[in-house]
Amino acid sequence: MAVYVYSITAADHPRDLDGLTGVGPTPTALRIVSAGPLCAVVSDAPQDLRPKRRDLMAHQAVQEQLMAGGTVLPLRFGLTAPDDEAVRAALEERREEYIQRLTELEHCAEYHLKAAIDEDTLLRQILQDSAEARQLNDSIKAGNASPDLPLALGELVAQEVLARHHALAAGIIEALRPHARRERSSEPTGNDFLNISFLVDDDHQELFLTAVKGLTSELGTEFDFRLHGPLPAYSFV
Repeated sequence: MAVYVYSITAADHPRDLDGLTGVGPTPTALRIVSAGPLCAVVSDAPQDLRPKRRDLMAHQAVQEQLMAGGTVLPLRFGLTAPDDEAVRAALEERREEYIQRLTELEHCAEYHLKAAIDEDTLLRQILQDSAEARQLNDSIKAGNASPDLPLALGELVAQEVLARHHALAAGIIEALRPHARRERSSEPTGNDFLNISFLVDDDHQELFLTAVKGLTSELGTEFDFRLHGPLPAYSFV
């Protein structure tokens, strides 16, 4: 029977699974597949699994409870294998890789940070700092009939927004980098200019959080910071 694979741990991890159930409309019990120094947490795989909120939460709950007891390699939602033997074979085949990853993630957690700046504030800054943008804007307001002016202003503003977003993101990353072991950026979406995950060890957690708080205070209410963590280190597995 196909199995759903949640995560990988070292054999000596306590793996407290009390109160947890598997994914799917009729969840089955979690169980352990062992292979020497490694173990995988699995359950029976439901048919036609979809990323419903219930199942995403069940998957995440397993990672968080295991994380509370030690280092865990959290696997992506939806990962299945044909049977327990296939899981065991994968653990044996990639033993050294998984052990190395567990060692790298020991005493660490992921913090995910997104940031945006108020669009009106950014536009005001651009008009204040750019003489060319001010001139174009004033000409448009004065009723200049040239159809090229709005396009020229739009292109100029778009370039300035992109440059400022890049500069803001680089500054924030540079300020937080000393307190993290690793970082992994993703493409921002929506109004965000920053979408990044940091791998932070226990000894630097307080310093990292203090640095984020300092940035939030320094940059002001025009900025929207959304920090999530500590999380299982999905981005660094």
